[in-house]
Amino acid sequence: MNATPSGIVGARHRTSRRRALHPWAWWIWALSLAGIAGMTTNPVVLATIVAVLGYVVAARRLDTPWARAFRLYLVLAGVVIAIRVVMHVLVGLKTGEILVLPLPEVELPDWAAGITVLGPVMLEGLVGAALAGARLAVILVAVGAANSLANPRRLVRSLPSALGEVGTALVIAVSVAPQLVESVFRVRHARALRGEPARGPRAFGRTALPVLQDTLDRSLRLAASMDARGYGRRARTPAAERRLTAALTLTGLCGACVGTYVVLDGTLPAEVGIPLLCAGLAAAAGGLALAGRRRTVTTYRRDPWARPEWVTVACGAVALAATAVAAHLDPSSLSVPLYPLAAPGVPVLVLAGLGVAALPG
Repeated sequence: MNATPSGIVGARHRTSRRRALHPWAWWIWALSLAGIAGMTTNPVVLATIVAVLGYVVAARRLDTPWARAFRLYLVLAGVVIAIRVVMHVLVGLKTGEILVLPLPEVELPDWAAGITVLGPVMLEGLVGAALAGARLAVILVAVGAANSLANPRRLVRSLPSALGEVGTALVIAVSVAPQLVESVFRVRHARALRGEPARGPRAFGRTALPVLQDTLDRSLRLAASMDARGYGRRARTPAAERRLTAALTLTGLCGACVGTYVVLDGTLPAEVGIPLLCAGLAAAAGGLALAGRRRTVTTYRRDPWARPEWVTVACGAVALAATAVAAHLDPSSLSVPLYPLAAPGVPVLVLAGLGVAALPG
């Protein structure tokens, strides 16, 4: 007679009852952290953002194929930083006083004046290039965290009816990385069962073609299943309604663009730009609502949006607001002094906001 510890039974019971959050809640939370990363080059803040993202992904991801893609995004982030540093060494602007690499400068023709290839590399410029690459890398990791936590199928299902085609294409494009990761695991497992080496330079060439073939087969199966469920089909609508939908959508987008330009430009009074922006958004919303009536896809069950979703979104919003306040009070705390080079500061308010952002884990 086998006995199972009560703690394991309780853990399994809690795991089975844990509900997966709405995909848009994870995306809003992750984009808030990506917005924080776009506002700073402080390595302390960037490292804390990666730690928060990694902790929440490790704690909240489910046993799904797309949840395994977070490692790939971490590798891509490292590649982004390396490429940024290499490009600085090759053709970057060499500024600073502390010499790191005394490389020779390559002479270029007159038509390429202003471009310097190689040359002496200074520490200040190298650090600045690495931090700029790290900022972009952290934004990429935030997108990877959202992609690992959010179910792409539920994401398509929760989109408005008028954005079905665009959303389907976007979700398929975003889910390419998880599909590749799953294909790599499948091919490696098959090679291990046959007794073939699954790692090394030789295994890479023999793995690449099966991975691409498996990814293509899965994409074709996805397209066939979506076609069987009615994606892309439209109901018959009168020509007058189609013309009204196109006119409202086009007019609304143009009005929103002009209103946004007027509000941001500042040369015209806000009493002109804000009503124009609101009218454009209202017209575009009306056009999207009419366009949504043409889709015939049936939704049997809507994803719930309850207290956990609001808490997750609020945690990301609090962190983003704390960073915005810190940027207004002390902008220098979000960057690293390069000339002269000095140690970065520790923005306590931003770190406290990131601590709140880690609560969904």
